[in-house]
Formats: sequence, structure tokens, C-alpha cells
Amino acid sequence: MKQLFFGLLIMAFALHALGVTKQSIYKKIDNQTYTNPVLGGDYPDPSILRVGNDFYMTHSSFNYYPGLLIWHSTDLIHWERVTHALNKNVGSVWAPDFVKVKDTYYIYFPAGGTLWAVYAKSPAGPWSEPVDLKIHGFIDPGHLVAQDGTRYLYLSNGYYIKLTADGLAADGEAVKFYEGWQFPQTWSTECFCMESPKANYHNGYYYQTVAEGGTAGPATSHMVVTARSKNPLGPWENSPYNPIIHTENRDETWWSQGHGTLVDDASGKWWILYHAYEKGFHTLGRQTLMLPVEWTKDGWFRIPQGVKSGNKIQKPQGIPSNDGIGLSDNFSGNTLGLQWQFYKLFKPERVRVADGKLTLTAEGNSFADSSPLLVNAADKKYEIIVEYAIEDGVTAGLTLYYNEKANVRLAVDSKQASVIVQQSRKAHYPSLAGNHGFLRILNENNEVSFYQSADGKNWTKFDRSIDISGYNHNVFAEFLSLRAGLFAFGNGKAVFRNFIYNK
Repeated sequence: MKQLFFGLLIMAFALHALGVTKQSIYKKIDNQTYTNPVLGGDYPDPSILRVGNDFYMTHSSFNYYPGLLIWHSTDLIHWERVTHALNKNVGSVWAPDFVKVKDTYYIYFPAGGTLWAVYAKSPAGPWSEPVDLKIHGFIDPGHLVAQDGTRYLYLSNGYYIKLTADGLAADGEAVKFYEGWQFPQTWSTECFCMESPKANYHNGYYYQTVAEGGTAGPATSHMVVTARSKNPLGPWENSPYNPIIHTENRDETWWSQGHGTLVDDASGKWWILYHAYEKGFHTLGRQTLMLPVEWTKDGWFRIPQGVKSGNKIQKPQGIPSNDGIGLSDNFSGNTLGLQWQFYKLFKPERVRVADGKLTLTAEGNSFADSSPLLVNAADKKYEIIVEYAIEDGVTAGLTLYYNEKANVRLAVDSKQASVIVQQSRKAHYPSLAGNHGFLRILNENNEVSFYQSADGKNWTKFDRSIDISGYNHNVFAEFLSLRAGLFAFGNGKAVFRNFIYNK
């Protein structure tokens, strides 16, 4: 017992030294309740399935590669990364659907104007190469196996298409079969935008649960609605409890709540996982939230009365699983950690991890085409710190990155250190350490400041701080978030040690 205690104590000190404190990786929970989000940061369009006592979930990964990060949990609260299911760039990956059919797992997703599928015998992989289903003009597929074994994809705008028995090709043409639920025209929304149909069969009914109202825009735009039928192809009866989830006014904590997926737990209770923006922090993207679901006597589901997304909620039963959401990395392994993704230009050969360091080959002649290596920032207040060593001819550093147009960075070469906002240099100093030193960026509630150091202990602050609250979809589009990470461009290599993300 003493050995276990001292082992845990040593581990706690080690995590603290890396900036991975208990506060920064564990949810705000007590013995009975949790608070949203259950997965902080930009994890939109959640798709979840249960296998026994285990839950697996994936999300839209857009232009971040490798894509389709898979998560595992045993209690729906604590999540750990498992693997990426997509290692080939096929375009911007939107809302997926993660399902199991017999002994095979499938993820269906849209990218590059078509629908795709990947499959595996285990959520941990190995996953197949992406298969082009050659279904064009639709997004957000939702997979269903009907009671007679026929496989369908529900599609955006109320269409469906039949699949072949192996689920890897269309068997016919897309057919319109559902008109959606018409919300009052007086509501403030982006658009009708019926999308993300998710399919369930429960107590003799087929349910499709869809998003409407547009995924960003006004606080009250997005919503979750549902309809049911005795037949997988309709006719459909809209729920009297629609919208199931909806932000009613701007005073709420969570805005644009929508895009829900139902799941039951081993005790028979039901939950809905969905996404939303946090008020004042659209920079964090659409975070994964969860609410309990109850079934009415007449066969509909709804959120229990009095349960709100911004309040403490009774947590699910289940043995707590490991929580593997930390973003710090001491590069102690020999592969890139699952928290890292490239932006658009996916070149894993640029990276070598060994001996406690990450060696990143510079890409492009400017920051705009450097394809930064990013982690999914999840907090209102955090700092990132890294030790660097660069070759002559390389510019490298830390960045908070939305896209090529919206970003800030702390860049160093062998002679100077600079704060740059998009393409405008706001401040620069002679480098304190030449080709080897330390960098730090602090983000406090969307106000960002920059620091450099020769020894990692004594820090010099730049005389410019930047407001980055506008770096979000409503300003720059693309459904992305402000992420933190590393970059290197020019000719040569940059070496990074002990990347710290500390809340």
C-alpha cells in the first residue's frame, strides 16, 4: 500500500511539472453530479455508440489530420483517446456517424463533396483506407440497420439511400422521405438547414433525430428535433416535445445547442450527446455536452423537466474510466501523441519523436504555408510553453491558430523574436537566446500575451497583448476553433522539448 501511495505521489508531481494538473484534466464533478461540457474544446457533431459497458465516440475533424479521433469511456464523463480512424486527406471531414454492424465498426462521413466510409474490427483499429461511396450532394449521413437487415443512410435535407449488404456502396438513388419539423418563423435562426439525421430503433418505432436552424449564427439558432415511424422509410410523425434541445435566449451559458446523438447505458438509462458554443467563447468551437433523456408513456423522448445544460446534473452510473484529455507532451515516446494534428497539409514524415524531443522539418517559405502542428485548446484561460532549438534558416515558434487568416504567433529565428498577428508584425526584440530558448503564450479569457526566455525561468514579456475573441466561425467561417501549437518554416529543422499546456 505504501508503495502504491508513493507511486501515485511521484506521478502527481511529474504531471504537475508537465503542466498536467488534476485541475486541468478532470471534469468538474463530485460523487453524484457533473457539469457540461463532458468534452471541452472543439469536438462538434458527436457520434457515439455503446458496446457492453464501453462507449466510443468520434466527431467532425474538418481540415485537421490525422482525422476522426476516437474516444473511449466507461462512464460518459471521463474520456481517453484511442486512435485516429482516418490517415489519408480526403478533404474537410464533417459530421460522421459511428456504428457497429455485427462484428465490424463503421464510420460514415462527408468530405470533398462525397460520402465516405472507413471500417475496422475494433475501435482501436487498424482502420481501412477510406471508401468513396460515390454519394454526392449530401452531408451528415446517419446509418440504420432496419429490422429486416436492410442498411440505409439517412441524409441531409430529409433524404435516404439504400446501401448494399456490406454497407460500402449505394444500392439505388437518394429519395426524399421527410420534411422535418417547422419551427416558428419568428425564431432567430440562421436557416432551416435540416441535417445530421441520426437513427434509432426503440420499442417498435424508428426514430430519426435531426438538427435544424443552422449550427452557428444567433445564440438561438441551432436545435435538436425528432420524429418517429413504424417503418424505417416513414411516414414520419414529429415529436410533440420538439425542439428537444434549444437555446431559448442569449442569457444562457450554452449557445447554438444542437446536433444530438442518443445512447443508452448499461443500466437502461438514456442520454443525448450534442454540441454547443459557450457564451463569450466561440473561439473554443463547439464543445460536447450531455443531458439525460427520459421516455414518456406514449413513446417519445425528452429532456426531464428542470434539467438545464448549464446546471449540475446527476451523473451516469458506471465505473469511472481513465481521463486522457491532457494536452501537454514531453515527447517521451517514439510516435506523435494522439492530441496532435496537422492543419490541411498532412505530412507525418515531417515529424520525428525520440529521446524526449520532437523534431519538426520546416515546411514552406512563410507561416501561411507552414501547416502548423496543433492541439485542441479546451479552456478559457491557459498557457502554452515550449523549449526550442532551431537551425539557421528556420523560423519557428508557438501559435494560436484558427486558419490562415486568423492567427497570432510568437516567432523566433536565430536573430530575433516577434509577435505577429495574421501577417502584421506587432512587436519584435533581439532574440534573448539565439538558436535555443523558451517561448510562452498566455491566453486569459481571449486576451493573449507573449513571453520569451533564455533559461525557462526568467521571462521577458512583449509589450503587445492581443484580443482574439473574434477568431471564430461567425467571423471567419469554416467551423473551426482557435487551437494551440507549433510551427516551423524555412530550410532546416526545429527541435521542441516539453510542450506544456497548463490551465
